[in-house]
Amino acid sequence: MITHLSIRDFAIIEQLGLDFHQGLHIITGETGAGKSILIEAISLALGSRADTSYVRSGCQKAVIRLSAETSDPEVDKLLEENGIPLESPLTILREIHASGKSQCKVNGENVPVSFLNKLCRRIADIHGQFDNQFLLDPQSHILLLDRFGDQRLLEVKELVFSLFTDFTEARAQLSQLRKKQAETERKRDFMAFELQEIREAAPLVGEDDALEEELTLLKNSENIHQHLSAAYEALRGDGSGLDMVASAMGDLQQIGDLSANFKDVSENISEIYYRLEDLTHEIRSLRESTEASPERLDEVIQRLEILDKLKRKYGGSLEKVLAYQEEIEKDLALIEDSSRLMEELEIRERTCREQLDLACTRLTALRKEAALKLEESIGKELIELDFKEAKLQVTFDEDAGEFTENGRDKVEFLISTNRGEPLKPLAKIASGGEISRIMLAFKGVTASGDGIPTIIFDEVDTGISGATASIVGKKLRQLGSKLQVIAITHLPQVAACGDHHYRIEKQVGEERTHTVVTPLDQEESVRELARLLGGVEVTAASLENAKELMNQARKNL
Repeated sequence: MITHLSIRDFAIIEQLGLDFHQGLHIITGETGAGKSILIEAISLALGSRADTSYVRSGCQKAVIRLSAETSDPEVDKLLEENGIPLESPLTILREIHASGKSQCKVNGENVPVSFLNKLCRRIADIHGQFDNQFLLDPQSHILLLDRFGDQRLLEVKELVFSLFTDFTEARAQLSQLRKKQAETERKRDFMAFELQEIREAAPLVGEDDALEEELTLLKNSENIHQHLSAAYEALRGDGSGLDMVASAMGDLQQIGDLSANFKDVSENISEIYYRLEDLTHEIRSLRESTEASPERLDEVIQRLEILDKLKRKYGGSLEKVLAYQEEIEKDLALIEDSSRLMEELEIRERTCREQLDLACTRLTALRKEAALKLEESIGKELIELDFKEAKLQVTFDEDAGEFTENGRDKVEFLISTNRGEPLKPLAKIASGGEISRIMLAFKGVTASGDGIPTIIFDEVDTGISGATASIVGKKLRQLGSKLQVIAITHLPQVAACGDHHYRIEKQVGEERTHTVVTPLDQEESVRELARLLGGVEVTAASLENAKELMNQARKNL
């Protein structure tokens, strides 16, 4: 539950601090005193989006700090998963800067607003007049019904969600395969032609570069042959360089033993001779291999034309040509294998559908069990809320159709508030006061099962008065015996039922206006009730009426 709230420089709130306890907290005040601003500040602390317009005029930032005691294992799990230390009490800090920057901290650690919102859903539930729209929306009724269900229902609902995820995944894969198969079937003949063209050419990586080099040699073969022949004759012909080196080598060998220097020179010239002899043989081989070959020249030109055509069509290089070949081989293999894959996915989709159908049937049965209990519980609550002849019925659409993550049920709450009137959708209820009480009835039967320790009501008493207001106050008090309840009200009959009473008022100073929230003792609470009963001026009669109202409220609890 929330234990403390402090606010600084938020709208017309300059600075305030409030302690909260177990039970029903009543907040009253004149119109415009800042009741809605207080709720907005709590909402921000609990993860709603920041708005710089709430920063008090002339201030750099607004600061809201909230402390809460919690024993919810889900809260501990969220904190641990996000590396946030477990501390008691849990502390939340929101800072809204006039510049537009916003900061959130939980137990001193920075967190995103999305995480804070998720965390605080386990800490407090704020109910304002907008929430009546949630009750009036038939699409939300299935969520309210499931909230009332037992553990069996929740487990089957989780199973339905898991099976629905598997089913939609299988269906999507099957649809994608069918679409791709249809597309690739149209391309099959063309891909087969392309594959045959590449396979017949059988290109090799680097083949084009090697052929270009060979083409250059073939085009210059006569010139190359001429110069290689001349070089060979210069080295090997009569009076050639090789003979001269051989003669020099022989002369040096004759004196090599006479001196180490002579021997080194002799060995070096010998090495040169034999190396030169090897080069001569290599030149002769090159000359013989570079003879003009018009046939080979034509072959190389034709092969290069084939390879250039492949490169133009399939990517610009032989590497890309071969990569494209591998790609179309896979696509063609997929077409060949698609029947098997199609059959496997159809079996998987059918199996998922059958399992989902069984789970949804089970979920529907459990929901109908929960619906009977909900109808009975809400009926009792409505009687206590002065709907003596009211009847709630949970209806199921038997032709719900397609599966969803919530199953295939379509649920709607119908109600009759007077004897003899037909059951109608909640949206057909004309009175805002009736809707407020019906909402309170739902809160009364579902709140304890939520695991949320605090409920905050922003003017739940809209549209009611008199005896009905006293009944609503009693119901809030009963709810406060189970949970922490914070309620803003303008009705003295509701305010008289509070365990704790706070007055919010606007004070005007010489230069600024600010809001003050004051905890009231019993005597002060009586005076506030008298103000609510009698207006601005509190009289002895209104004080007596206030005391009587409080005594009656306590007596009837």
